Amino acid sequence: MPLSDVAVRNAKPKDRPYKLADQRGLYLLVNKTGKYFRFDYRFGGKRKTLSLGVYPDVRLKRAREKYDDARKLLENGIDPLQYKKEIKNELSEQAANSFESVAREWFAKNKHTWTEGHSRTIDSRLKLNVFPWLGDQPIATITAADLLAILRRIESRGAIETAHRIKQICGQIFRYAIATGRAERDPSVDLRGALSPVKSKRMASITDPRKIGELMRAIDGYEGHHITKCALKFAPLVFVRPGELRHAEWSEINLDNEEWKIPAEKMKNRNPHIVPLSRQAIAVLQDLQPLTGQGRYVFPSLRTGQRPMSDNTVLAGLRRMGYAKEEMSGHGFRSMASTLLNEQGWNRDAIERQLAHAEGNSVRAAYNYAEFLPERRKMMQAWADYLDLLTTEKD
Repeated sequence: MPLSDVAVRNAKPKDRPYKLADQRGLYLLVNKTGKYFRFDYRFGGKRKTLSLGVYPDVRLKRAREKYDDARKLLENGIDPLQYKKEIKNELSEQAANSFESVAREWFAKNKHTWTEGHSRTIDSRLKLNVFPWLGDQPIATITAADLLAILRRIESRGAIETAHRIKQICGQIFRYAIATGRAERDPSVDLRGALSPVKSKRMASITDPRKIGELMRAIDGYEGHHITKCALKFAPLVFVRPGELRHAEWSEINLDNEEWKIPAEKMKNRNPHIVPLSRQAIAVLQDLQPLTGQGRYVFPSLRTGQRPMSDNTVLAGLRRMGYAKEEMSGHGFRSMASTLLNEQGWNRDAIERQLAHAEGNSVRAAYNYAEFLPERRKMMQAWADYLDLLTTEKD
């Protein structure tokens, strides 16, 4: 007599495993660990057993459907057990070659070359904008139209620059897939000109000497936290990127040699960088050293000395002094120095080296980070003296 749902539900384990037959080799195996649907058959002269699922995840009706599928395979001369293994292997291979799997592999291979913040940005962009729609798809099957649909979705919310960035990231992932034999081409190359152009954005900055003097006087009169005030005073003197400023460590600073050596892993271009320290910059550090010098970071978090200052601290300080986001930003100290130093006639190459802008030849950049250093030392001291002059000049 065939099994019923009631019989399957009421089957209880005994001292020894036992079977409840259904039809033509299909049965329920009951033991102390659970209830298992099985199908015994012969193929190629050998007796084999195919697992059809565990009750109650698989009910009797579904077990019979899977049994019927297996019978049809046998009728066509196909071993159901071998077929199941091949399907499993194929699914496993597809999962290993999915866009998300390849992307995560690419990410793991490259993240040591990025800053911590850049790694977080790439990870977030993929998780929020790409994986939900393309993550499970075999990377070799993704077309330019598939990728464009993702990018159009990002564009539709006004994030034009993000769409371009994600296109670049996906292009790198596709090229990695090609190199590792998981894809044959990069569909992102077919999307050239398909996205709306990015409108160039200028970082908010003050370049009028009179207004620079006002800013420097406002910093001198800042009444917030002393660490924040020191960071605000130090920023225009060294004009490094905001992330490089807040991650500064005392171990990187040599007051005797009057320089700050930033290791490659902290730099955007992944090359070491030397910042000559003017007398004014050293004075700021000496003022701050009794407060933070025993810790790791020059500008630690205002909440805990175990982490660097928040990326919003300097911005908040500027806002507290009355400078709107359209007027001045933490990055604006770089534009300020670049504009004025070029106007003053300093060697453009020395300025670019001090700004640590990307070097076309990465090997050359890695070995020439001290290039123009004597001239840069003179320039940094002259710049600090110029800022002092602007600070004392009043209308």
